[in-house]
Amino acid sequence: MTSQSFSKFWSTDLTRDSLLSFLDTPTLKSLRLVNREFAITTSRHLFRDVSITFKSSTFTKPARIAALERIGWNIRTVTFKIEHGPETFLPPLLDPMTGEEVSFVFTPCVRNSPTSSPTAPAATAAAAAAAAAAGERRGVYGTWEMTDILVKQYPPLFHAAMNVSSFVAALTYMPSLRHLKVNCAGQDPSHRYRRSVVDYALSSLRIAIEQAPLSRLEALSLTPIHPGGIQYLCPMAGIGSLPNSCRRWTQIQRLEIHMDTFPFDKGQATDHLKLLHSYLQAFRALRSFTFRWINGDEKGPSPLSLATEPALCELAARSQACPKTRHYLRPLKFPYLQYMVLGNAMLDASQVSDFLTEHRHSLLEFDFESVSLRSGTWDDALAPCMTLSSAEYDAAWGEKAAEVEVMEVPFVLGPSPEETSPPNEHKHEHKRRKKRKKRHARTAEVAINNDLFASTAAMLLDEEPVHRSNLNFRTLREGLSNWARSKAKPARMFWGHGHDLHKAVQSPIFV
Repeated sequence: MTSQSFSKFWSTDLTRDSLLSFLDTPTLKSLRLVNREFAITTSRHLFRDVSITFKSSTFTKPARIAALERIGWNIRTVTFKIEHGPETFLPPLLDPMTGEEVSFVFTPCVRNSPTSSPTAPAATAAAAAAAAAAGERRGVYGTWEMTDILVKQYPPLFHAAMNVSSFVAALTYMPSLRHLKVNCAGQDPSHRYRRSVVDYALSSLRIAIEQAPLSRLEALSLTPIHPGGIQYLCPMAGIGSLPNSCRRWTQIQRLEIHMDTFPFDKGQATDHLKLLHSYLQAFRALRSFTFRWINGDEKGPSPLSLATEPALCELAARSQACPKTRHYLRPLKFPYLQYMVLGNAMLDASQVSDFLTEHRHSLLEFDFESVSLRSGTWDDALAPCMTLSSAEYDAAWGEKAAEVEVMEVPFVLGPSPEETSPPNEHKHEHKRRKKRKKRHARTAEVAINNDLFASTAAMLLDEEPVHRSNLNFRTLREGLSNWARSKAKPARMFWGHGHDLHKAVQSPIFV
C-alpha cells in the first residue's frame, strides 16, 4: 500500500475505526508511540475502558493525576474495584489514655483546592487556600484528638477513602464518562453490620459523582455489592447527602445490581431491603434494569415488589405507632422502563401480575432467571401481560379506524363567508350572480353543439381539399362564438352565406 493510499485509508473514520477495533492492547500501545497523529487516534480506543483498583495513592499521586488529565477525555467506561479484605477491615477505635472505645462520626468535607478545581480563578483559589488553612487548624476529622487517633490506628487506605476532594478531582478529568462499574466483592457475612474502608470509599465516590461535571453518565453497574453498601450510595439517605443529590442519578438509564443474598424471613432484619427500596426510587429515568441475588443458596425477594413483600408488610402492621403514621413502602414506578431482568428471586404470582400491569405501557421485554413462585402459577402471573397485550392491540386498531372514519368526513376550518361577511356584501354578491347568469345565457344563444361543428368541418374539408391536422372542435366553437358576437349579424345572414363561414374557419382564431 502506497503512502497516499494509506493516508486516504487512515483519514476515513469508518475504515480506521474498523481496523483499530481488531487490534489488541499491546499493538495499540505500540501504534500509539509512532507519531502524534497515531497517538491521538489510538487513544480513543486504548483508553475507552479503564479499570481502577483503589489503593492509598490512586487519586493522590501527582503523576497519576497528570496522566489522567491527558487521557481522561477518552474514557467512556470506568471499573472501580475495591474488594473486601484484611486491609479494608477497621477495628474499633480506642482511647490511648483510658482504653475505652471511641465513636467516630463521619462528616464528609470537600476541601477545595487547585487540584480539585483546575480551572478555578485566582480569587477562588485564594478562598480555597484560606478554607484549607482553617481546616488544618481545626483538624482533618473534626478535632485534633480524633485526627491523631485515626492517623495512628487506621491504615493509609482509610485516609485515602476519606479524601473526597481527590475523588472529585479524578472524576472531573472524565467529562465523557458514560458507564461506571463498581466492584465490591469478598465481604465476610460476619462483617455485614460493621463499617469498612469500602463503605467510606463508596460515600466519597457518590459525593464525587454528584459534584463532578458528568453530564453524559447514563449507566451504572454494581457488580457485585454487599447489602450494606447501598446505604452509602443512596443519595437521599446517604452520608453527606444534599437536597440536590438526586439530580445526577435521575439521568441514569441503565442500572445493573448483583447483591449478596441476605436472609429476609420472618424475624430477620429487613433494613437492607428498605434501603434498597429507597435507593431505587432515585432512578426515575430507568430504561433497563437488571437485578440478581448472588453468593448464597437462598433466593431473595424482588426489589421491584418490596412494597407488597409479606415480611415488610407484617412488620409495618405490627408497629405500635399510630395507624396514620405507620411507614408503608410506596410501590416503585418507572415510567420509561423497557427491559427488566430478575435473577435468583422468590415472589408471589400477584406481585409479578401487579408489576406487569403497572408497566404495561412501557415494558417491552422481561426475563426471569431462576425465579420461583411462593403462591400461584405462572399462568396467573403472566395473564395480565397476555390479556393486556391483545386489548392494547385492539384499542390501537380501533383508534386507527376511528381516525380514518373521521378523515373521510369533510370539515370546515373557519366560518363560512356568509357568516363573516357584512349585510352589504350579500347584495353585491347577488348582483354579481345575476350578471354571471346573463353572460352565460348570452353565450349559450350563439353556442353550437359539437355534432353541428363536426358536420360543418366535414363539409368545409370536402369543398376545400386543404387538410388541417390541428383542427380542434373546441377552438372552432369558441372562434365562431367570438366571430358572431363581433360581427353581430343575424343568424339567417350567417348561415345564408357559406363564403363568410368558410372565411371564419380559415381565420387565425382557429389555429
